Amino acid sequence: MSVAVTNRQDRVVLSPARLARTAERALAAVGRATGDVDVLVIDDPAIKRLNRIHRGVARRTDVLAFPLETPGTPSPLVGQIVISAETARRQARRLDVPLATELDLLVTHGVLHLVGYDDRDPIEARLMHERERGILSAGRRRPPARLWRGLLDAPPSSEDRRQPDRRRIKRPMRSRVAPVSGHPRWEPASWAPLPCPAAPGSSR
Repeated sequence: MSVAVTNRQDRVVLSPARLARTAERALAAVGRATGDVDVLVIDDPAIKRLNRIHRGVARRTDVLAFPLETPGTPSPLVGQIVISAETARRQARRLDVPLATELDLLVTHGVLHLVGYDDRDPIEARLMHERERGILSAGRRRPPARLWRGLLDAPPSSEDRRQPDRRRIKRPMRSRVAPVSGHPRWEPASWAPLPCPAAPGSSR
């Protein structure tokens, strides 16, 4: 297994090593322990540009997944995950979870998209988010239930119940995480790996 993490933004402090470990754990959980995945971390303007180019949606998002494996043709190259660190930070603050925990969810979500999960249908979306929760809860520290607020209608944990009501009510619910470009179960992969955007401040 090989997970390469490239951080092309300097506005949010994060751990590339943790992102790699999370992706490796997700790949192992879905039976792709030998798969290769590239994780690219960028800022809001860059992901908005990619979202417009590849999906025709001119707005920022949290994560994009680009499957690079043709259905029916086993390959070690699974695909690429692109994450906006700024959007992840906003979502983490809104949900009152650590940024690293939100990034764990986004990376896991991206891996599931790469291997064929889809969240465009509400029933499939719930199955996908349940799978994410199962993968992330398998470690020593279970993520707080509020990580899936707006994704799963999970009952609040005892930790959540201890929080003042105003903290839960004032945070808006988020919509489904992560639009995805391409879906390997139904369509041949059509994306080539994305070039790494130039670092902030450099010429483009």
